[in-house]
Amino acid sequence: MRKKTDTPVTVIGLGRMGQALAGAFLKAGHPTTVWNRTTSKANQLVAEGAQLAPTVGDALKAGSLTIICVTDYQGMYELLGASDIELYGTMLLNLTSGDSAQAREAAQWAEQRGAHYLDGAIMAIPPAIGTAEAVILHSGPQSDFEAHKSTLDALGTVTYLGADHGLASLYDVAGLAMMWSVLNAWLQGTALLRTAGVDAATYAPFAQQIAAGVAEWLPGYAGQIDSGSFPAEVSALETEARTMTHLIEESEAAGVNAELPKLIKAMADRSIAAGHGGEQYPVLIEEFGKPRDA
Repeated sequence: MRKKTDTPVTVIGLGRMGQALAGAFLKAGHPTTVWNRTTSKANQLVAEGAQLAPTVGDALKAGSLTIICVTDYQGMYELLGASDIELYGTMLLNLTSGDSAQAREAAQWAEQRGAHYLDGAIMAIPPAIGTAEAVILHSGPQSDFEAHKSTLDALGTVTYLGADHGLASLYDVAGLAMMWSVLNAWLQGTALLRTAGVDAATYAPFAQQIAAGVAEWLPGYAGQIDSGSFPAEVSALETEARTMTHLIEESEAAGVNAELPKLIKAMADRSIAAGHGGEQYPVLIEEFGKPRDA
């Protein structure tokens, strides 16, 4: 028989992710209360043992920790900002997607109403929730995180980033930058190789090996960025720029879109023009760290 814990939780918002969050709490044995505008989305959770709260206010009162997972921050304000909602003393964890400015504003808004507030980001798809593969990022007061970490562990691998409420959102979008960059690089190479009759499945293992190898460089390159020193231990940027030209020319000759390599080459050219051609690739952080029109 499943053992009940002493920590009741509430989940507000039952889209696919909200349902997964509530399901993970139930599986871990937490008394779980749920609320959603469309009550039918709670049917399966109720069948599994969740309690459906009739109102948002009732949902907030039922849990010592309330998870909010709605469409956007405005939706959160609409739900929790009603005149009949009492937030004083509540512990809110907002896992709604947004940017860092929205997270900081929401924290101020909640704290002005007497609530404890953590902001978070989910680095996982709904089916992964409740497993170690689901990374959940948290930012805000460390004492609030530590007080509820054992409960949050039901969701996956929970990570605390710092007191700045915007950090979880910043890590989220930084992770998206990595994801899209890796995928776009793979698609560029796949498009090239298809012109020679090589299918994507054949190229994928090679690309995977390259991506894993490049990932091994990151800690060393991070040290260069943090120290502000970029000795060309492996290859100078001006050498890398010449290989970028090869990629552009090969793409154009094959009739493949060359916008992505041209963008990378343009950034390298600006850095070289600024006198950094003899330094190593991470010196491009200076180009990434300023607006395009600077």
